[in-house]
Amino acid sequence: MKPEELKVGKVPESVLKRSVLKQIHTKRPEILLGAGVGEDCAAIKLAEDEVFVISTDPVTGTATDIGNLAIHITMNDLASAGAEPVGAMLTILLPEHACESDLKGIMGQMEAVCAEANVQIMGGHTEVTRAVNQPLVNVCGVGKAKAGKIVSTAGAEPGDDILVTKWIGLEGTSIIAKEKEQELASRYPMQLVKEAQGFDKYLSVLPEAATAMKSGVKAMHDVTEGGIFGALWELAESSGVGLEIDLKKIPVKQETIEICEYFGINPYGLISSGCMLMASSDGNTLARELEKNGIHAAIIGKAMAGNGRVLLKEEERRFLEPPKTDELYQVV
Repeated sequence: MKPEELKVGKVPESVLKRSVLKQIHTKRPEILLGAGVGEDCAAIKLAEDEVFVISTDPVTGTATDIGNLAIHITMNDLASAGAEPVGAMLTILLPEHACESDLKGIMGQMEAVCAEANVQIMGGHTEVTRAVNQPLVNVCGVGKAKAGKIVSTAGAEPGDDILVTKWIGLEGTSIIAKEKEQELASRYPMQLVKEAQGFDKYLSVLPEAATAMKSGVKAMHDVTEGGIFGALWELAESSGVGLEIDLKKIPVKQETIEICEYFGINPYGLISSGCMLMASSDGNTLARELEKNGIHAAIIGKAMAGNGRVLLKEEERRFLEPPKTDELYQVV
């Protein structure tokens, strides 16, 4: 039987209770007022020596696993500032002809990620609207950090080592492999396609952020839209430093290389949630600590005095350019 479509406008109270509120199980003691019928706000209490850290991000590039991606991306933003994620406020906009099962599926994905990270969904807004043609989710994340312990993108200094964790292109590779499964399966073994689809298991950077905070990290930036080239530019611009980056040292999975070659896109410009860019005055020690905790890490270059942002590949030298439209949008 075809599921009944939701009507345009705010979702009915019965749907809100059944497919939204009943999906929320993770609770935090800091949250005094959370999600409920008629509640438009949330309330949080922190200790005297703690500060709020807040981030907001939409997911617009894909509807595949949108709930999973939306929570991960915002939690990663908080982690990159050295904050512990506490809660999330959601805005879920569904297109006409969406069904309650679509909403329930998105909420289920979100709660699964929240449960793993011990994050409470505090509230938000859900409606069906003619303004979107696919589900759109925006997450406002709230975290906490000790006063004076915030880490910013702007903390890199000349002489610092530049590191990346895990591999570039993880998020984009996973999205493309899911949305273009049949096309890729006609070219590559299904095992490669399935492996690429599974890269979403690497999306959280909370573990590496926690390790880095104990190991003298000076700047962190999660690698999202614009890929590693975009993240490097933003780190350098924010910190007011130059860069010398060895392209051959940037870690990338073979599945990402194959899929990018097939679609004619650049893996260095592909959305890369799950990969964290870091600056440290002692990159070797930081890399060792990350590896001890099971997190692959590589030193890819150094921050330099001045404004030169140089990419090195053997004898070739070229300059990094400002971020461009993410390569993902050429494919999906």
